[in-house]
Amino acid sequence: MTPAMLLRRFCCCNVASPATRLPATKKQLVFMGSPQVSASVLDSLLNASEEPNSIFQLAAIVTQPPSARNRGRKVLPSPVAQQALDRGFSQDRIFTPERAGEENFLAEMKLLNPELCVTAAYGNILPTKFLSIPEYGTVNIHPSLLPLYRGAAPVQRALQDGVKETGVSLAFTVRALDAGPVIASERIAVDDNIKAPELLSVLFDIGSKLLIQELPSIFDGSARMKAQVQDDSKATLAPKITSEESWLSFDQEALVLHNKVRAFAGWPGTRAKVQMMDENSEPDTMELKIITTRTSSREGVNSHESDIILHKDALLFPCAGAAMLEVLELQPPGKKVTVFEL
Repeated sequence: MTPAMLLRRFCCCNVASPATRLPATKKQLVFMGSPQVSASVLDSLLNASEEPNSIFQLAAIVTQPPSARNRGRKVLPSPVAQQALDRGFSQDRIFTPERAGEENFLAEMKLLNPELCVTAAYGNILPTKFLSIPEYGTVNIHPSLLPLYRGAAPVQRALQDGVKETGVSLAFTVRALDAGPVIASERIAVDDNIKAPELLSVLFDIGSKLLIQELPSIFDGSARMKAQVQDDSKATLAPKITSEESWLSFDQEALVLHNKVRAFAGWPGTRAKVQMMDENSEPDTMELKIITTRTSSREGVNSHESDIILHKDALLFPCAGAAMLEVLELQPPGKKVTVFEL
């Protein structure tokens, strides 16, 4: 039986017997996450838990159910589940509920009686019944400087806005979206060309270190005392991205489009419709996937206002304003990625 098949069964498993409970010599922590950035957090927690002076151990891992991914649409465990299996984590302590409010799942968590839960891009809403289980609460690694960019896509929306600075916050989880008291945060400068997947990786790496640094204060209760209540009047939202947003419109300024390209890198990506013309046929519209861009001045570029031209090993798209969008990587339909200059 494959790991994916085993994990799917955990959605409807029966309550384990008391004999399966872990010894209470160390604080019991449950980790909840799903994508690859969460797998890196899990790796850091497992490494820290194996240190001789560690004060905690992982009682369980909670992640999204296996799903069809990649070109073959093969049903695979989430990156977090796969990382746990690769590290030799016990299969019977990996849980994949469809919803965190399922009664069987809540019964399992009550039986484990974890002292702390940690979430990192878990992707599932936690009900009050779940939040009341861990003695020290649930702590979330959120890749923004809360109360800024609360929601499902904080890094993508921040890059889309062209921010020059962002960060990561460690906050207690409450029922309101990303609105809990902030235990600690760290800010970083944002490079003008960094893409969302890279920035996500950087922020969750920082968040992992911040979490491990703060675990002693969380377990002794002092983190709860020092945590700062968020100022809701300064909150901004980062709603989930939709595939319909992936289109580029060249009546916008080049910088706006460049920020969108790097914000939507990975998924859903960015697309543009262009017209191919020659003297002997009707215009032919083509959809291009735009992968990597930068901006440049129109100065020294001779072109018609609506022409796309190849100039100094980049494809230049005219936009609103004084700048042009330089496309360095694109992919025509059914073709390999074309690289002009990197």
